[in-house]
Amino acid sequence: MRPKMRIDRRDLAGLVVALLVAAACVRLGVWQLDRLHERRERNAALLAARARPPLEVDGSLRADSARARRLHARGVYDYVHERLWHARSYQGVPGVDLVTPLLLADGAAVLVDRGWAPSPDAYHVDQPAYREEDSAVVLGLGLLAPRARGDVDPVTLRDSVPYPLLPFVIQQVPLSSAPHRALPPGLIRWPIPELSDGPHLSYAIQWFSFAVIIGVGSLALVRKRAAEADLEPRRGGRGTINALS
Repeated sequence: MRPKMRIDRRDLAGLVVALLVAAACVRLGVWQLDRLHERRERNAALLAARARPPLEVDGSLRADSARARRLHARGVYDYVHERLWHARSYQGVPGVDLVTPLLLADGAAVLVDRGWAPSPDAYHVDQPAYREEDSAVVLGLGLLAPRARGDVDPVTLRDSVPYPLLPFVIQQVPLSSAPHRALPPGLIRWPIPELSDGPHLSYAIQWFSFAVIIGVGSLALVRKRAAEADLEPRRGGRGTINALS
């Protein structure tokens, strides 16, 4: 009968710690899968909102109703109160976004992200050079602000304009089929934001891989040290077994 393998107490303690770390890695992997599921549900809801008919924008439109919806707005641009979203790059080129209030027929206004313009320092730009005609028909996507760091937020801007400002931004999108007016040279409309699963699946795989490496590696190491410890008496001495580090 094969003798029972003896495991040093320090090795056993190290094995327990390693298995706890492996269990934590598994939990983190499951958490990433949960985030992936949530993101896919959110993306599905956003796609469903985009597929609905465009909403006509007026002063009574609420932010939750406009979010992720295609929006249609008519009005006059107020270039005097135009703001810039600085440090915006397009295909690696530094620039800014031109965010302009559009005055609606009922007296309210909505911020329109008209697009990107190049700027060597990603801060200054010749704004009059990128003005379009005053009267505008805007088709775009309703987005809640701030969209990212440095975005022009209608909530913080509303005290500096002489009219009610709707609490969302219309990101004007390029028109692929309908006839439209030519843009000023250098002004580029942003495409509709793409929806992706993000990095959650790859992160989950990484955490599960760490768990397998730690668990299997620790068990193999403990078995090896236990086997070496069993051979020591036969060689005439008993060595010290180092604990797992």
